[in-house]
Amino acid sequence: MVRRRRVAGLAGLTVLGMALATGCSSGSSGPAPTSGAQFSSAASGGSANAATSGTTAPLAKFYDQKLDWSSCGQAQCAKLTVPVDYAEPDGATIQLAIDKVPATGDRKGALVVNPGGPGGSGVDYAAAAASGYVVSKDVRSSYDVVGFDPRGVQRSAPITCYGDAQMDTFLGEDPTPDTKAEQQQAAKDNRAFGKACEAKAGNLLGHVSTVEVAKDMDILRAALGEQQLNYLGKSYGTFIGSTYAGLFPKRVGRFVLDGVVPPDITGTQESLGQAKGFEQATRSYVRDCVAQGDCPLGNSVDAGMARIRKFLKDVDAAPLPVTGQGDVTKLTEGWASFGIADAMYDKGSWPTLTDAFQAAFNGSGDKLMALADQYADRNSDGTYNGNIMQVINAVNCLDRGSSPNLATYRKDVKTFSKVAPTWGPMLAWGGLGCGEWPIKATGKPEKITAAGSGPILVLGTTRDPATPYQWSVRLAKELQNGHLLSYDGDGHTAYMMGSSCVDSAVDAYLLKGTIPANGKTC
Repeated sequence: MVRRRRVAGLAGLTVLGMALATGCSSGSSGPAPTSGAQFSSAASGGSANAATSGTTAPLAKFYDQKLDWSSCGQAQCAKLTVPVDYAEPDGATIQLAIDKVPATGDRKGALVVNPGGPGGSGVDYAAAAASGYVVSKDVRSSYDVVGFDPRGVQRSAPITCYGDAQMDTFLGEDPTPDTKAEQQQAAKDNRAFGKACEAKAGNLLGHVSTVEVAKDMDILRAALGEQQLNYLGKSYGTFIGSTYAGLFPKRVGRFVLDGVVPPDITGTQESLGQAKGFEQATRSYVRDCVAQGDCPLGNSVDAGMARIRKFLKDVDAAPLPVTGQGDVTKLTEGWASFGIADAMYDKGSWPTLTDAFQAAFNGSGDKLMALADQYADRNSDGTYNGNIMQVINAVNCLDRGSSPNLATYRKDVKTFSKVAPTWGPMLAWGGLGCGEWPIKATGKPEKITAAGSGPILVLGTTRDPATPYQWSVRLAKELQNGHLLSYDGDGHTAYMMGSSCVDSAVDAYLLKGTIPANGKTC
């Protein structure tokens, strides 16, 4: 995802379909790294609609565990033990990092939160609640805000395949290979990344699917002493949430799914949807730039979009110099794409992007690289704050596989480019990382109805770049008890993103169980 990183977790996080590696809210979101996987996918490791009745004896030791909380800054932290493989609960285990920001008033219970990804840190996201982010003051008063780093992420047995310098090279590679030689090199590079992940992560690499994360979340629910799970998921976090609801519908409490990743679309449909979403968001940005006057991109939306496409081709041929960025000395097409994508997640970043374009047209890639750093959760010295850009493929490629046939992507480029000429080529190549992944997918696209659950509130933003509005409409209809709240606006996700109308409606649901009127739009 892409990222808009101010305070950990402000906006939902969703790494765009990893563009490919020729040569992964509060922000954290935008198209993904040059490596290949679609940013999220259908559940794996079992059917999310399968009936789940009670706790079986082999899992009792996990469900019965007590959390040992200790102070960690403004939050309290603990560890949760879960099996690596749910089919072998007496086998290897790992510990998940958990934190909570206790309710400040009359406590209703716990609210588990997730910012997205795959690969976003729920621990960092929940911790931001102590500083006034993530949830409103009233919700913060009534709920312990709880976060966890999903298996394979950051503090929870993190999957780290490459060192920082290798990641710099990987992410900076050409996301739109034009020639057959470039395309073969892209496949080779993605294959090498997958093998490095396999060598470093071992058996865990086959057990970081979304279904397994959802099962972990039910063990967390039990450890928190909650009969039902209250949950706020943004972006890919909605996929975790809908998967949980399919597995454990009777344990669904107050559920808010904001910026939906549908569990029943194919990888190609997902990439095409994101390509359209980023194209629409970029046009909105250019329209605003032109309206402001003196827009460096030109005097019309079409001219501005054409200028961006020309710029990306130019930096592909001749990367711009950057300074003070560790091992990265050139702004490549890959890094430039991430920088542009990052600004699409939050309208507040549009003036920064305009300045970055102006600097780039004057020969400096520094400002656009700074935006790319935010997208990749990278520091200017070349270190990375987390492992989102590495673990994203591990999750996505288990959730839904992809083809290793390069002809498939060549065909997709033509199809995608017709509706998204700017972002289509990059997203069309997004599945190659999974096509070359060393472990076969365990999941597949699957409609989730969560029959028998309580009301689930689904939020959709009309010009969301990473999780198109139509995806929220789709899931709200498919859920037996889904209810849609629409936000007519720009940026990624809606709750706590500046709309008092949205915030009031979500708060009324979380605090009182009040569902917005059918068809409500903010």
